[in-house]
Formats: sequence, C-alpha cells, structure tokens
Amino acid sequence: MVEYDPHRWWSYFHYLKGSMVREIVARVMVCVLWSVGVTAFHYHVRSVAIPATVHTLAGLSLSLLLVFRTNSSYDRFWEGRKLWGGIVNETRNLARAAGVFLGGNPALYAALVRWTAAFPFASASSLRGRASLGPLAKDLPPDEVSEVLHSQHVPFAVSRKMSALLDEGRREGRYPEYVQMQLDQNVQLLVDYLGGCERIRKTPIPFAYVMHLRRALLVYCYTLPFALVDAFGGLTVLATFLVAYVFFGIEEIGVEIEDPFGHDDNDLPLDQICNTIHGNLSALIPAQPPQPEAPPAD
Repeated sequence: MVEYDPHRWWSYFHYLKGSMVREIVARVMVCVLWSVGVTAFHYHVRSVAIPATVHTLAGLSLSLLLVFRTNSSYDRFWEGRKLWGGIVNETRNLARAAGVFLGGNPALYAALVRWTAAFPFASASSLRGRASLGPLAKDLPPDEVSEVLHSQHVPFAVSRKMSALLDEGRREGRYPEYVQMQLDQNVQLLVDYLGGCERIRKTPIPFAYVMHLRRALLVYCYTLPFALVDAFGGLTVLATFLVAYVFFGIEEIGVEIEDPFGHDDNDLPLDQICNTIHGNLSALIPAQPPQPEAPPAD
C-alpha cells in the first residue's frame, strides 16, 4: 500500500507508483493515436463527423456503471480491511486471556503465542497462493512446521495446533473445560475471518458485468473522436486523451482494489499487519532464564 499525506496535493502529481498510469498508458495512447488519425482523415480526406447526442447520453450511463464498479470494489477492499482488523484483535485477545491461565507453564504459553502469531502469516500466504509461516518458522518445532506446511490448508492446520495447545492446558488442570471453550472461541473467530477473506478472494466481480463495461468503454472511447472532431477540431486529440485517461483510470482502480490481498500498490499492507501482530505477541513471551555454564572439565 502506498502511504501518503492526504493534505498534500502537489507533492504527488508526479507519482507513478499506485497512480494507475503505467497500467492504462497503452490503452490511452492507442485512443490518442486513433483520434489523431480520425482528425487527419476528417480534414484531409472527407468529413466523418457524427452528432454528439448519442455520446452525451451514453457518457452518463457509462459514468454510472463506472461508479458502481469502483464502489463495489471498494466495498470488497474495506471489508477485507475489517476482517484483518478482526484478526489483529483476536490474536491479541487470545494471547492476553491465555496468559492469565497458562502463566504457570511458560513453555506451553510461549508455544501458543508463537502459533497464534504464525496464523496471520499463514493466512496472508494462503490468500496469495503460497504456503509459509513467515519468520515464525524458525521459532517452532521443525517437524511440526513441516507437517503444517505440507497440509492441505496451512492456516487451518495452524488453528488446529492452537486448539491442541489450549486442550493441553485444560488437561494439565490449569482451567476447566468452559474456559477452554471460551479461549477456543478466539481461534474460531480467526478461522471465520480468514473464511471471509477467502470469500472475497475467490468471488470476483461477475464476468458479464466486467466484460459489458469494458466493451462499452472501448466502443465509447474509440468512437468519441467522430463526435468531437466537428466541434473541437484539432483539440479532439486532447479531449479524447482526457476522457480516455479518466474512464480507463477509474475502471483500472476498480480492478486493482477488487482483490485487496495481493502485492499491488493499492492492496492491503498484509506484511505490515502480520509483522505488527508478531511484534505485539512476541513481547508477551516470557524471557528464558540464562542457562548456567557447565563447569570446565578436569
């Protein structure tokens, strides 16, 4: 995600990163070159001007379609952010509550905290089509890490490890069964939040809507010079450029934020969120006492 100061205007006008310029420049330039050809043909061969009434009416409809497209994509983006906010909260809640009951067994508590911190990394990697536990892989038992990474659904396997550790604390007599159920409710919510993210990830905007909008955009932009050339003359090229830049840019913004879990410039900062959770939870792990040095051998 691109970080910026919303109060500053002119400082970002030259930015290419996150501005959609690189994504749409080819489409816009083709429209511009096409408008140059139409304008030249109109003045040097024969008139190809058409009434602008149809484009005026179609432009209003197309604008509404684009607004709906970007609003739908932003709803998905914001819902994804809320779901990851829930993951942040529930990992903290689980580590906080478990610390009260597992304080007498620092090793068990540390294992639970590490697996809890691994869940966001596993979730982010799963949403990106990979299997990883991030930096937590080196802090967890290698055999368990290998088992989890080779499972069919890595975040789900991590959640099972968390539930197993909570069950171990109950079997040690550190809390009754109803407390275990309350603690495991946090794990259940983590799985629910991940399921919400997967719903967004695996359910794109309906194909028919996207294709109809893109076809309408192309037809509108490529026929626009014919409607403008009689009234605008040589400025038809500039007018076509502005309209194509605005329309293609709005559509591309919707495409980029539709799936907010990737690595695009405007996607959610999942790596930063995971590292924040890791830092918050790692601070709760009790420090290991220094091991006494072995006496020198005779």
